[in-house]
Amino acid sequence: MNAFQNVGRWLLPVAVLAAGLALWEFAVRVNDIPPYVLPSPLAVLQTLASDWPVLSESLGVTLLTTLQGFIAAAVGGVALALMFNQSRWLEYSLFPYAVILQVTPVIAIAPLLLIYLPQQVAVIVCAWIVAFFPVLSNTTLGLNSVDRNLSGLFQLYGASRLQTLRYLKLPAALPYILGGLRIAGGLALIGAVVAEIAAGAAGAGSGLAFRIAESGYRLNIPRMFAALLLLSVAGIVIHGLLALVSHLVLRRWHESALGREN
Repeated sequence: MNAFQNVGRWLLPVAVLAAGLALWEFAVRVNDIPPYVLPSPLAVLQTLASDWPVLSESLGVTLLTTLQGFIAAAVGGVALALMFNQSRWLEYSLFPYAVILQVTPVIAIAPLLLIYLPQQVAVIVCAWIVAFFPVLSNTTLGLNSVDRNLSGLFQLYGASRLQTLRYLKLPAALPYILGGLRIAGGLALIGAVVAEIAAGAAGAGSGLAFRIAESGYRLNIPRMFAALLLLSVAGIVIHGLLALVSHLVLRRWHESALGREN
């Protein structure tokens, strides 16, 4: 029964996607809609194949930016959360500014960053800004959510702050950290795309978002859809990889992963 449910869980989304694409193709052909208004799925795939050299290069640029922004957000968010946990005064002093950085729209910050920073650095900073706060907030929450009885036991046995952090707080916070990283992966891609659009508006850029904007200016709508398809696939792959890492790390001991095994 479980095997049947697992197969159905994968087949149903595929069936819905296939039905949607077939309906899209049928509507375009029956209504004779021109490609510059709405290309058919077949036209999008043909454009993806014919323009693959250009689109694949742009995809590499966007993925590299996303990876750099994600790594910076992961390292910076976890490190700052650890410092917050060790010093309440530091948390009270800096956490409000992290909130301000999160709630300020990155589309408003990107043009300023492009003025004061080199283009590639500004794009990476935008990806970092968007992805940073989920890692920081989730890690801080996890470190502050340790069971009080276990914390009291560590104090009773005279454990140092470093020992408590290493053997109690970090393992307890690990599911929160991984949850924040899963969110940050997709947000880093969004931040990179927003910054690339701003860079394209400034007359520079080479990522997929720049190709989308460029295709819109030239009414090359099939290429726009092809680039958007690559961005969607990239986001799905990033989320899937991070979810897989989280599952592999937690599967032997945490309830969230144990429930999926059953």
